[in-house]
Amino acid sequence: MTRPDGPSAEGRGEPGRTAEGAADTLPKLLVRNARAHPRDVALREKQFGIWRSFTWAEYEARTRAFALGLQRLGLGAGDVIGLIGDNRPDWVMGEIAAHAIGARSLGVYRDALEEEVAYLLEFASAKAVIAEDEEQVDKLLNIGDRLPALRHIIFCDPRGMRKHEDPRLLPVTELVALGEAAHRADPEAWARLVAATRGEEVAILCTTSGTTARPKLAMLTGGAMVRHCAAYLTADPKGPEDEYVSVLPLPWIMEQIYAIGWGLLARMKVNFVEEPETMMADFREIGPTFVLFAPRVWEALAAEVRAKVMDASPLKRRIYEMGTRLGLEALDQGRRSSLADQLVFRALRDRLGFTRLRSAATGGAALGPDTFRFFQAMGVPLRQIYGQTETLGAYTVHRPGEVNQDTVGVAFTDEIETRILDPDPNGLGEIVTRHPNMFAGYFGVAETGDLREGWLHTGDAGYVDKAGHLVVIDRVKDMATTSRGDRFSPQYIENKLKFSPYVAEAVVLGDARPHLAAMICIRFPIVSKWAERNRIAFTTYTDLASRPEVTELLRQEVEKVNATLPAPQRIQDFLLLYKELDADDEELTRTRKVRRGVINEKYGGIIEAMYRGDAAIPVDTTIAFQDGTKQRIRTTLKVVSMRQPIAMAAE
Repeated sequence: MTRPDGPSAEGRGEPGRTAEGAADTLPKLLVRNARAHPRDVALREKQFGIWRSFTWAEYEARTRAFALGLQRLGLGAGDVIGLIGDNRPDWVMGEIAAHAIGARSLGVYRDALEEEVAYLLEFASAKAVIAEDEEQVDKLLNIGDRLPALRHIIFCDPRGMRKHEDPRLLPVTELVALGEAAHRADPEAWARLVAATRGEEVAILCTTSGTTARPKLAMLTGGAMVRHCAAYLTADPKGPEDEYVSVLPLPWIMEQIYAIGWGLLARMKVNFVEEPETMMADFREIGPTFVLFAPRVWEALAAEVRAKVMDASPLKRRIYEMGTRLGLEALDQGRRSSLADQLVFRALRDRLGFTRLRSAATGGAALGPDTFRFFQAMGVPLRQIYGQTETLGAYTVHRPGEVNQDTVGVAFTDEIETRILDPDPNGLGEIVTRHPNMFAGYFGVAETGDLREGWLHTGDAGYVDKAGHLVVIDRVKDMATTSRGDRFSPQYIENKLKFSPYVAEAVVLGDARPHLAAMICIRFPIVSKWAERNRIAFTTYTDLASRPEVTELLRQEVEKVNATLPAPQRIQDFLLLYKELDADDEELTRTRKVRRGVINEKYGGIIEAMYRGDAAIPVDTTIAFQDGTKQRIRTTLKVVSMRQPIAMAAE
């Protein structure tokens, strides 16, 4: 399949050099690229089924109009400008424009609920928000009374906006018109703004993951962003011929690094899909050379592949199983299987849009080793990265030829220091790190215990292996020990469970308990397809999860995982939850990490009943949906013991 336009004729640049001299802020990098390469494609966006390209000159011109328009509205140095919506060129341009006038950008996740949006914007005293569409504008208007500092709501998509008459509302077309008028009146104003930007000034307020409490706002300077992106590019070089599809949320630090930092430094083309629902189709049209997916996306892709195989003919299933087996065996021997490639993997890479990949990464949380090995066997050049928002995102990565699914690689440069604090006899302790491009502190917080003498205490448990690679086990506070003294990592076992196409989420229990147990959420689209094929009637997620046939199916998956674990770490009891874990219910972070404190509190009664030995646990509760509607759930959760068979319903 052809891409919207061909690759640049230029070779890979020298990304490290771009962080030197005057280009120490994102606006300066944009201006330099627009001057040196005005007609080269910088960004693409798919609209109404057609890819629209932005050259560097167009990228700069619209960003300039945004910046001068914001200045005309009275915004300037030290102000906070929020951005909320899908990944779009206007988001990127709006962020760089905010930096150009000395303001600070604050990205808010598009699916954040009104309470989360209100907290972040109120805490930061945001004076303006660039919102994508009516959905996001409605959130802002509903919480307007809580945001006394908010003076301007700039919306990009005018559909559905005629009914609103709030004086704070301003269409992006009017903002651009203001900026263009300002440029005509003073053609040098933009150049003065950009020249005045300073690398040591805070440019980005980036939300932390918030696994234990409300997210904090890490203050990131423009210079640190540029320098750290340049350091990363020494470990994973990119250039103008590289293609990237921006699909992960732009408020997340790693999407900031790739879609903005790498895009400006390496002039890597950044592509924006039309809608989340068209992501994989648009992804395949571009055929990117680099991709970063969060573990949940890699897991979902692996599950989707196996689900499609289940629907295939017996012959195709046998071919897939043989090809996968050959591929994994070859991977264990440090090579690729050409036969497996011909039988299965070449077609799979094409179907997923991975044919042109030269580099791929996973980060933000741990990826199960089984999923990692599956994609490596497929020929995807997948590597682990590791970092925190406070460290400007990732600072370790696998080097080519040194990929190990059990580690997160080594530091980008010698300037990045990592050590293990208070290691036990096996070398396991808390990971602490420091480098020259760390965050500048938390917004609105005078002191933080996370940063001591320049070292960031990550809260993650890990060790350094014999090859010098960093191995991350779990959060320190989440490392658990049974009442019998057996230590285990819940996250490690959960990732093994999620390799199953039928498991969407899992929470492994057992800290200070006699044995391990698990609460499992089924992957509804795949389990429902399995149920339909097996003529199992059901109505809702809750009804499907309660079916004894589904319970037996999941029991078999748990048995497979148990067979790979030492006896003390095997799951002895499990149940299927009546609902999926949801970030809107604060059970997961926006990056899909389990909030164990919330889980233990919310499902405490169910957990106690499991360990009490109850075979059936009645549930009578109410769940709320995004549209505000509520539904009463009345069901009985069956606790499955791995020591006895399941009684199937009579025909």
